[in-house]
Amino acid sequence: MAGELSFEKPLSELRNKIDELKRFGQEKGIDFTDEINRLEQRYAQLEQELYSELTPAQKMHLARHHQRPTSLDFIQTVFTDFLEVHGDRLFADDLAIVGGLAKLNGIPVTVIGHQRGKDTKDNIARFFGSPHPEGFRKALRLMQQADKFKRPIITFIDTKGAYPGNTAEERGQSEAIARNLREMATFGVPIICVVIGEGGSGGALALGVGNRVLMLENAIYSVISPNGAASILWKDASKADQAAEAMKITAKDLKDFGIVEEIIPEPHGGAHRNLEQQAEAIKDALWRHLQELSAMAPDTLVEDRYRKFRKIGIYASAAASGGESGADEELPTEPIETAPL
Repeated sequence: MAGELSFEKPLSELRNKIDELKRFGQEKGIDFTDEINRLEQRYAQLEQELYSELTPAQKMHLARHHQRPTSLDFIQTVFTDFLEVHGDRLFADDLAIVGGLAKLNGIPVTVIGHQRGKDTKDNIARFFGSPHPEGFRKALRLMQQADKFKRPIITFIDTKGAYPGNTAEERGQSEAIARNLREMATFGVPIICVVIGEGGSGGALALGVGNRVLMLENAIYSVISPNGAASILWKDASKADQAAEAMKITAKDLKDFGIVEEIIPEPHGGAHRNLEQQAEAIKDALWRHLQELSAMAPDTLVEDRYRKFRKIGIYASAAASGGESGADEELPTEPIETAPL
């Protein structure tokens, strides 16, 4: 098993035994068919048990797997006629964000995604998938063009967060993210977001304001990376696994919270085990949701997006008599009236 993780070692060891027994039987001319079949059955059972009971920390490691498919991998397999667009027309072309025009089952769409590197050199060029402001502005430029020409927008989310260095802050990192959040909320075209790996912090949210947010089965999505949370809570980033357990960052958790609409299944062992199978599952989900959203008028799409995010979360109000918290209530779905400033 190429690129195995520590918790996958029992599977790898069993697979090595099976392969060794097959080679020995061929070399010596001995029939080990019954023994091989028994081990294959044990392998299938162990694989099912292992991947059906993954912990949040194990899913985090799968989401970060160095062989996990990237946005460009999915763009090239899910869509046709992809034409990549570069630059933000203000500063530079940030390679941590890729995007352009493509077709989904013959329908023109705009597709954008975070892009990690395939090796050390590529990762350095792409800032390990952590965009600078010009990356977010490139994404916004593409989305504004899509809104103008009435093309649906599809985003792939896969980043640990926006680039945290001085260069990004000097060029307006927080403003670029905030502008994307505001503008995405107003577009009158369908927006579908897919978390394909790690969705971390504002860097993920800047591509995440959609009518539908989908997640791959082993992806994670959070307001801060588990490593960052561990650094704050315990002053020790090595406790990221412990933070991941507490943060409710898995696809199932977020589906239960109503933050994502659908969990897209992955092949056993993760998306990197079978790119074609994973791409087909993503394509099917995108097409279903796109057909539903395409039937809505522009104003309805904006309202649908507003309602989606407005209903997320709960709040508690203090009891009038003793200051004790009352029962949790859902956030009102109607905007609160305020006096003009």
